[in-house]
Amino acid sequence: MESAAKIRRLVLRDGRSIRSVSRNTGLSRNTIKKYLVDACPPRYHRNRPPVRHKLQGFEERLRSLFEQDSGRPRRERRTVVKLYEQLVEEGYTGSYSSVYRFIKVLKVDGSDLSQAFIPLHFKVGDALQFDWSEEHVVLGGIESKIKVAQFRLCHSRKPFVVACPSETQEMVPDAFVRALSFYGGVPRRVIIPSH
Repeated sequence: MESAAKIRRLVLRDGRSIRSVSRNTGLSRNTIKKYLVDACPPRYHRNRPPVRHKLQGFEERLRSLFEQDSGRPRRERRTVVKLYEQLVEEGYTGSYSSVYRFIKVLKVDGSDLSQAFIPLHFKVGDALQFDWSEEHVVLGGIESKIKVAQFRLCHSRKPFVVACPSETQEMVPDAFVRALSFYGGVPRRVIIPSH
């Protein structure tokens, strides 16, 4: 599938018609029109939550079993298989996958805080990542160890690499000057990992 940026470039910059882009990419003209309005690809959105017909009478029971287990130590909690088997004993005739999906939704809703994460979404020009790496190269037939200053813009993921003879304090400003002139600007913040 073609990327939205490529589609937008073909039509908006190169001046190609929507019909010719559709013919070359295999995408429908309606999809291309959506790409031109919004750079993000169109996504499917549900109008209402899915109906779990066989699970309908057991949703509250499954929710209460899950909440009971949330208060227990991790080793004493029932697995989804055990919860499914208990529902079968109580008369459930549906599939294991329905129970699994229902429990997965309960975990995502915040009932299980061990699944927390921090989304990595950055605005344009917000941040730049910087770190050193050690590389082994052959220079003039002699194997040498060099330090490499590695930069990456967080939004676009555009990399920049500078090879240095050593990882000294004098090399850091030099590497930053080269990187910032390459990127054509200064980000709001720099992320440097602590080792």
